[in-house]
Amino acid sequence: MNATTTTTMNPTALIAEDEPLLAQALKAELAAAWPGLQIVATAGDGRSAVREALRLLPQVLFFDIRMPGLDGLGAAAELADIWPTDEAPMPQLVFVTAYDEYAARAFEAEAIDYVLKPVQPARLQKTVARLQQALAAQQQQPSPSASPAVADEALERTLAQWRQVLTAASSGSAPPAAAPSAPLRMIAASDAGGSTVRMVPVDEVLYFEAADKYLRVLTATHEYLIRTPLKQLLTQLDADTFWQVHRAVVVRSAAIESVHRDEAGKLHLTLRGRAEKIPVSRLYAHLFRAM
Repeated sequence: MNATTTTTMNPTALIAEDEPLLAQALKAELAAAWPGLQIVATAGDGRSAVREALRLLPQVLFFDIRMPGLDGLGAAAELADIWPTDEAPMPQLVFVTAYDEYAARAFEAEAIDYVLKPVQPARLQKTVARLQQALAAQQQQPSPSASPAVADEALERTLAQWRQVLTAASSGSAPPAAAPSAPLRMIAASDAGGSTVRMVPVDEVLYFEAADKYLRVLTATHEYLIRTPLKQLLTQLDADTFWQVHRAVVVRSAAIESVHRDEAGKLHLTLRGRAEKIPVSRLYAHLFRAM
């Protein structure tokens, strides 16, 4: 990976936006608001954004929430898990969103940095000031080799910020749905062949896994498929019962039998009644801090 050498005087950024004119508008406004910022690349979709971010290791990411294929939320979650922290600190993350009262409300409530489309110079200037402050603070931190413990604490603070950003962006990317009166109890799901719909008690489900256009529903003995997006399903599940451990996986907490750390430092779960190992994203490793 070819990281660009940077300082707080000439930080680098990557813009991910699927509409070229809007990408150029953001680039122009950033040039006016932050002349020292170097836009090292623009990407038109989430997959390209992940690839370019890993190649260039910029200090700031401006990600459009809605992009074709892998969206901004998915791209950010993927980068959080695979960012090479031994080569560069995790970047500052800013989401770009169309002007929407729900998104603005969600972001403002969490004091999250965001950019509205079309770009509003006053709001962008506020974001730039926050980014400059964060990057200056980051420059003052000891290097990982000098103080591994301090570096671990700094990484966890950044991961906590990313979790906050992703949660706010997820809740703000669509109008809020009416909260169910009680957690989901039954799921109408297709069997593996797709020819039969069965009513599956949620109490029997050990985990859910997003896969292509479907969501896999796994019990101790069967696998079913539903079309409900994981993000939507999460709002219908009891948060104390089901934990998200990866951007694509939610597990029944009481079914967790053990947590293993591999040689690369990544965590994997095993569940009672299932043989496979389930990866734990870096974003959710804090749930198993004792490990």
